[in-house]
Amino acid sequence: MAAGRALFSSQNGLAAVAPLSSIGYRARGLASSLPLLRRRCPSAFVSSSACCWSRPHSEGAGERVMKSEKEEAFVLTTPLYYVNAPPHMGSAYTTIAADAIARFQRLLGKRVVFITGTDEHGEKIAAAAEASGRNPREHCDTISQSYKILWRELHIAYDKFIRTTDSKHEAIVKEFYSRVLNNGDIYRADYEGLYCVNCEEYKDEKELLENNCCPMHLKPCVLRKEDNYFFALSKYQKTLEDYLTSNPDFVKPSFRLNEVQGWIKNGLRDFSISRSSVEWGIPVPNDDKQTIYVWFDALLGYVSALLEEGEQTNLEQAVCSGWPASLHLIGKDILRFHAVYWPAMLLSAGLSVPNMVFGHGFLTKDGMKMGKSLGNTLEPKDLVQRFGADAVRYFFLREVEFGNDGDYSEDRFINTVNAHLANTIGNLLNRTLGLLKKNCQSMLAFDSSIAAEGNLFKDSVDQLVEKAKYHYENLSLSSACESILDIANAGNLYMDERAPWSLFKQGGASSEMAAKDLVIILEIMRIIATALSPITPSLCSRIYSQLGFSKEQFEAVTWDDTKWGGLKAGQIMAEPKPVFARIENIKEVDVKNEVVRNKNKDKKKASRQQGLVEA
Repeated sequence: MAAGRALFSSQNGLAAVAPLSSIGYRARGLASSLPLLRRRCPSAFVSSSACCWSRPHSEGAGERVMKSEKEEAFVLTTPLYYVNAPPHMGSAYTTIAADAIARFQRLLGKRVVFITGTDEHGEKIAAAAEASGRNPREHCDTISQSYKILWRELHIAYDKFIRTTDSKHEAIVKEFYSRVLNNGDIYRADYEGLYCVNCEEYKDEKELLENNCCPMHLKPCVLRKEDNYFFALSKYQKTLEDYLTSNPDFVKPSFRLNEVQGWIKNGLRDFSISRSSVEWGIPVPNDDKQTIYVWFDALLGYVSALLEEGEQTNLEQAVCSGWPASLHLIGKDILRFHAVYWPAMLLSAGLSVPNMVFGHGFLTKDGMKMGKSLGNTLEPKDLVQRFGADAVRYFFLREVEFGNDGDYSEDRFINTVNAHLANTIGNLLNRTLGLLKKNCQSMLAFDSSIAAEGNLFKDSVDQLVEKAKYHYENLSLSSACESILDIANAGNLYMDERAPWSLFKQGGASSEMAAKDLVIILEIMRIIATALSPITPSLCSRIYSQLGFSKEQFEAVTWDDTKWGGLKAGQIMAEPKPVFARIENIKEVDVKNEVVRNKNKDKKKASRQQGLVEA
């Protein structure tokens, strides 16, 4: 993700943007001589007491957030992905997780606004466009579209897709910048420092590896010196410290909060928010020789995305449409920008801070973070084409504990998906429907509520459903999957212990018990399909269809449908058909082919020998 550029003149109130650099620059007079900077821009510093934090449901929040019925929206964002190259699995992972969270919130009845999009300005974009033989606009159009295509293939149900090249976004950036400038938090200064082109950030020498290599991208940083506009981040140090102490849920997981508090306690330094050397970006108002640095541009996409078509393009209207965000979902590598820079920027502009910033871990391959710049990416479109969206979504959300790093292995992928989706869930449904067809003409003989009367199994399922809900609410997506899978495991155990196939053979009361058992198993399949739908929506839709429901009925389900009692006597089930095909490992296929080849050779050999005997 990149940063923006905007600059403002304190004399005429015009907004202009400047680039966000990080903590490693040396600005003339910045670290060592604040009086010098004051002389250059007398209004650059004001008391931090002029700013205050505003929460959507806190006392006094109405001073900065206009009250409306839209305030109840659950606004969820992914990063705005940088379009220097097509999406990789790391980008897909964040978006899959965000989609699962959004789907769960919709099940709860929330008005969800799920925002994603692309960050399209900056030096890397211009360089990538030139390398591809396109102009920057053509390049951005192509890569941004590739994100939309992949999100469709992964069944990502986003509500807003913002591009930082959208005209409404540029207007919001300039207005925001004007507010910050008028608050005295933007000034002009020279800086010199080690710059990582891939991070689009200046680095502190203490955080670099040997030969001044960026620890993230493993490439040397370059020494740069520029005259740019700066944001007075240091002014908000005490405010940020106090806020994080009193609001420990602002940054999650908790160990990420410790990282953020550590950065702040080490001392915040002002950062540059414009670039004079980059043409591809939003011009700084009143200074056409500078463009707004990526982060000061891109972060505003979370706000500009809220604007509806035809609405007035201004901050007030955007805020009324759902700000502040309920959750920013990001990778841990951009945590500092979202948990330190962004809150301070919002404070300066008089806007509310988001409710939570969640920094998840990296997906790794061969023990290294996947990244376009490192050239070790896992292609999500290839995974989807080979294994399907459900398998991809399930594996990464089930096998990677949300918040921590997780490694990809194809063998583990195939084994996990086969065991959980094809065998534990899919096979349980298929064999139950097969027994129902054989013994009950595919029709339910009892309401599921009646079938489970006095049966403790129902209570166990109810408890597991509550556990799954708790884990969803706490963003523990892997644990939510585990609780739902436990329902299927319990169903398989119940089926094996009750052995309804034997009870049917006995007839009479035993046959009636068997018919109830099948209804009970099919009821838990309905509950599983509801509870797992945020993770594997297509699979769960197929399960609902097998249970005799329409597509419209599935799309109308809510979390209340995880309560027992959804199946009714007389309901006709569909023809038994596997809802998830088992994935065959390439190695397994090779072994099977070899066995077949050997058998064919043996047959031919036997045939030749028989012919000789007959001769």
